[in-house]
Parts: sequence; C-alpha cells; structure tokens
Amino acid sequence: MKVFADKHKARYGVEPICRQIQIAPSSYYEHKVRDRDPDRLADRIKLDKGLESDIQRVWQSNFKVNGTNKGWRQLLREGIRVAHCTVERLMKKLGTQGLRRDKKCWTTIADNLLDRPTDKVNRQFVATRPNQLWVADITFVATWTGFVYVSFITDVFARCIVGWRVSRSLHTDLVLDALEQALWTRRETNGLIHRSDYGRQYLSIRFAIQSAW
Repeated sequence: MKVFADKHKARYGVEPICRQIQIAPSSYYEHKVRDRDPDRLADRIKLDKGLESDIQRVWQSNFKVNGTNKGWRQLLREGIRVAHCTVERLMKKLGTQGLRRDKKCWTTIADNLLDRPTDKVNRQFVATRPNQLWVADITFVATWTGFVYVSFITDVFARCIVGWRVSRSLHTDLVLDALEQALWTRRETNGLIHRSDYGRQYLSIRFAIQSAW
C-alpha cells in the first residue's frame, strides 16, 4: 500500500489514492512516520525484526539447509524463546526454507576465496601400504527426522573406513571428529597423504592445524 502510494502520489495525490484503495490517509502517514522513527513501531513489529535477524543468522550459519524445525530448536538452544509458528511465519516472509527431501542435498560447498593445497594425488588413487593414502569425503543419509551428514575417511590400501562421524550440520567439527578418530585408530601415519575435495570444511584453518599435527 505505502509503496504504491509513494510511486503515484506525485500524479494523483495521497488522499485520492487512499480513497480508491479504501484506506485512511492517516494510516499512510503513520507508516511514513514509522519509517523515519523505528521507535514508533508496534511491539510485535520490533520483536519480529529482532527475530528475523536471528533466524537469518542461524539459517546462513548452517549452510542454508535448516528448515523451520531445526531453526526453531537452534534458537531455543541459544536461549531465544520463540514459538514454532512464529519461526515458520518469519521464514516464509524472509523467503528462507530448509532442504527438502525431494531436492538435491549439497554436502560440498566450495569457497574460491580460500587457499587450496596442492593436489599430491592427481587422481591416482593407488597405495602400496597402509596409511599411505587416505581419502576423505562427506555424504548424506535420509532419515525419518530429516537428513544427517556422514564424514568418513578411507584407507586406499586396505579399502576400509578408518574414521567417521555423523552430524546434523556441516560444520568443520564434522570432518575434524572423523580425522581425530582415524588418527587415533591408525597411530603410524608417517608419510601419510590425506586427500579430500575443496569443500570449505576441509579448507578451514581449524582443519589445516589439526591435519598438520
């Protein structure tokens, strides 16, 4: 309403436009005042604006895959008391939605701004002894409560999984936990090459420090 009136008021005037769309001119002017002075906004609008910021932050921090249920639970874990229906309403308003089961699930999200280590394998996945070459990857599994992500590390020589971890999020901890388990399982890792894709989890500083150790 306000946007339409702003666009055409120079030609038709505010009062005639309001009369045609059957609203009081005072409502239009009140909206204009609120735009200039956010303190005059209704309490619910102020609350919604704060929640919209938190909802957007939680959604983006989880790689834009969290839906209403996971986003709502994360807000509760952070001590933000909000109703489930409110999160659903605001996510719809913001145009944010979770990953649906009938859509493709992305596990690798590359970041071209991060430095990439040299590829020492050159797609030659061959090993002549244990702990010579490990290959790491992330996949996903559909469950009744939604997708879970699985990070695993495979010893190319033995062709067995030496480290793995399951999580509902794609944070760096997912791949770090799998790496720590593999290092604990296989103590002798001299000369080991750890090969992964260029997902941002594997290019993070935390992962670089742990893998160097």
